[in-house]
Amino acid sequence: MKHYIPKLKLETGRIDLWFSFSDEINDPGLLSAYENYLSISEKQKMQRFHFHKHRHQFLITRALVRTTLSRYFDINPELWRFSNNEYEKPEVVFTGRMPPIRFNISHTDGLVACAVALEEDIGVDVEDTTKQNISVDIADKYFSLQEASDLYSVPEAERKQRFFTYWTLKESFVKAVGKGLSIPLDEFSFHLKEEDQPIRISFSGNQSHQPNNWQFWIIKPSQHHTSAITIHKKKDVNFRLSVKKVVPLIGELPLNYRIIKQSFPILCY
Repeated sequence: MKHYIPKLKLETGRIDLWFSFSDEINDPGLLSAYENYLSISEKQKMQRFHFHKHRHQFLITRALVRTTLSRYFDINPELWRFSNNEYEKPEVVFTGRMPPIRFNISHTDGLVACAVALEEDIGVDVEDTTKQNISVDIADKYFSLQEASDLYSVPEAERKQRFFTYWTLKESFVKAVGKGLSIPLDEFSFHLKEEDQPIRISFSGNQSHQPNNWQFWIIKPSQHHTSAITIHKKKDVNFRLSVKKVVPLIGELPLNYRIIKQSFPILCY
């Protein structure tokens, strides 16, 4: 099987969000090609997973990252090198021949997401909303008082979806900041109660971020998944979002997704 990686230009002010549905990718030859791209440490990490589904998910995730980055730069997928900051956020190890590219990844049962942008810090989260082991009661521990109040005010039939909307937004934000859960999750609040209003964020406690420096989206890439994207933005720039479904090394496929809510225009608190 001949594989190719079509080239794209990543433009300033645009986010490319790539989704791969891992359960749909099972061709042995394709999986073997993905494994050839892994570094030694990645192969070792993959083998440490006890269950096949977790090894498979890890392989699709790394293949998606490596082949996606190679769409924008003339670098073979196996040659990309990565480092983690002190909070374990992965970044590209830059060379002198490429502009600073930012990416972030997330995975859940059946779906892997990779968001890419130039220069600005970005975070993405994706969750399987059919999870049976998730209780919305954990909002009392991890959400702000305002978020928890809003969550419990919606009809019970809608509460789990609202929970995942808040959860993915909060996860994508802390990943964009790059400090992980060292940021207390109750020191910033997303405002979603007004259905016809854009996403808004406010800060409390020790958080000194400015609300108008961030842009957000909530997306339904499938009936069973919710995804959130956060990007740090310059004051006078509003990012455009491009959403794609892809099988790495095979090509892009149609994706029937919905943007549920976004922060445009930005409103400040």
